[in-house]
Amino acid sequence: MLLLALDTATPAVTVALHDGSAVIASSSQVDARRHGELLLPAVDRVLAEAGVRLDAVTGIVTGIGPGPYTGLRVGLMTADTFGLALGVPVHGLCTLDGLAYAADIEKGPFVVATDARRKEVYWAVYEDSRTRRTDPAVDRPADIAEQVAGLPAVGAGALLYPGTFPVAHEPEHVSAAALASLAAEKLAAGEELPEPRPLYLRRPDAQVPKNYKVVTPK
Repeated sequence: MLLLALDTATPAVTVALHDGSAVIASSSQVDARRHGELLLPAVDRVLAEAGVRLDAVTGIVTGIGPGPYTGLRVGLMTADTFGLALGVPVHGLCTLDGLAYAADIEKGPFVVATDARRKEVYWAVYEDSRTRRTDPAVDRPADIAEQVAGLPAVGAGALLYPGTFPVAHEPEHVSAAALASLAAEKLAAGEELPEPRPLYLRRPDAQVPKNYKVVTPK
């Protein structure tokens, strides 16, 4: 097994290689506006660090969000392209699950919350680092305060809204190393991973203007 994992659902552009036993190389850069520019160089860097060629990869793992449309699709399209070019399976994993897996919390329940912009968070509640209790959702922090009251929280969303998430833990952003480790663990146990389809949860920020003026000639 040689899994190439990547995620662009958060401001982190993150890539890792896992050989079935451990992560052998990884890279993470935080830049919310340069996912497309940073991802492929990160893949090259990780492959070079591990001393392997891309055609040695036996499977792709990609974070499926939830996340903003523009960033999330960069990772998903790259993963699909690699899968088609290499003829290897492409597996999805919820980005929140990767954060939960890497969380420094001994026992749950706890919350994972990432920044959804528009003064909202993407979030879910976990029983432990591998077990999600609720489906991913997007809400304003104040609207879910009662549901998450008293629970420790992980992620950038928790750090942004201490009024709702007063006990925040690392990590802030997801790492492909955690996604790769979780995927390798699940595959070794014979578990099925989700399809590599995006969890957008809401419409993209960019919208076609209403009542725009037609400028084409009649």
